[in-house]
Amino acid sequence: MQNKNYQMCTRCVMDTTDLKITFDENGVCNHCREFDEVTSKRWFPNAEGTKKLEAIYEKMKKENANKDYDCILGLSGGVDSSYLALKLYEAGVRPLVVHVDGGWNSELAVANIENIVNYCGWHLHTIVIDWEEMKDLQLAYLKSAIANQDVPQDHAFFASLYHFATKYGISYIVSGGNIATESIFPSSWLWSAMDADNLHAIHNKFGTKKLKNYKTIGFYELYFYYPFIKKMKTIRPLNFMPYIKSDALQELKNKVGYKEYARKHGESVFTKFFQNYWLPMKFGYDKRKPHLASLIVANQMTRDEALKELEKPLYDAKELQEDKEYIAKKLGVDNEEFEQILKIPSHYYSDFVNMEKKYKRMKKIQKTVSKFLGRSLSNYS
Repeated sequence: MQNKNYQMCTRCVMDTTDLKITFDENGVCNHCREFDEVTSKRWFPNAEGTKKLEAIYEKMKKENANKDYDCILGLSGGVDSSYLALKLYEAGVRPLVVHVDGGWNSELAVANIENIVNYCGWHLHTIVIDWEEMKDLQLAYLKSAIANQDVPQDHAFFASLYHFATKYGISYIVSGGNIATESIFPSSWLWSAMDADNLHAIHNKFGTKKLKNYKTIGFYELYFYYPFIKKMKTIRPLNFMPYIKSDALQELKNKVGYKEYARKHGESVFTKFFQNYWLPMKFGYDKRKPHLASLIVANQMTRDEALKELEKPLYDAKELQEDKEYIAKKLGVDNEEFEQILKIPSHYYSDFVNMEKKYKRMKKIQKTVSKFLGRSLSNYS
């Protein structure tokens, strides 16, 4: 049930669990207004998008005609990246397909990834993160009690992808990130997973091992080296087609033999636990809200349908207990110790060294340079 003390947007389902949310005189939130005024201008689920995407692919193929690959694709086994893989294959794009195994893959995710690469006839490059280091980092994050517990996985995924792209001389990263299902997300909830300063600060305080093999990307690599020296660009093809997740899922089932997960992010046991238990239990954040809000503004769901979804329980009690025991065992702690870790008072990323000040300075410089050049510098992210 929704907490009656929260004010909720009259158009979507975002509410005052986002501490930065604002409402206009009609009760419509800033997220909806930003979608209408800014985000939707970068979204082309129509014939115009088809032409734009064809031009992007043509340019990509031409630039890489003498190379083995046109781009690099990170394949997680989720619907977004899996459907993107299918569309790249059908468009004749040659991606270097990389899967980063952070230790939390479900068996179903492994099977889905295998089915996709077999269907496309591609070779899969799997990067396996050192589990002892990942385990130590994951425990450090749990003990830090900050909101974003997926940082160890997410940072490893993107860092590995960028390093791998550099190794193979690839300048295009294709991402399954998309406006249709992910346009709304409150910045007050989670800080960037790419903040290596924050990651090292948390690990230095709560970790017990040195991170010898775990790759990170520093601030200047992320915002200077890769975009300006290596000329790397991120392309999000799903923003140039009518991406409806339920239709994409059905197409994957029909063509690839893809198997549906029981819930969003079911490809990772830990992510499922983090999103459906940790965030609501410790911070009051329900990640279904921004996801459903995104579908509402994209006209893929009504507000009434979203409210009905929010009435459903986040976790089955038996499944939650099983996942807790699985995670505790995998992290090498007993169930009692794991429960004690879950009771540590909540903290925020800002309680530890972070790159927020550097990021804000960089954004000011980016804005000034963009204005001077008369064009956006935000094609890389």
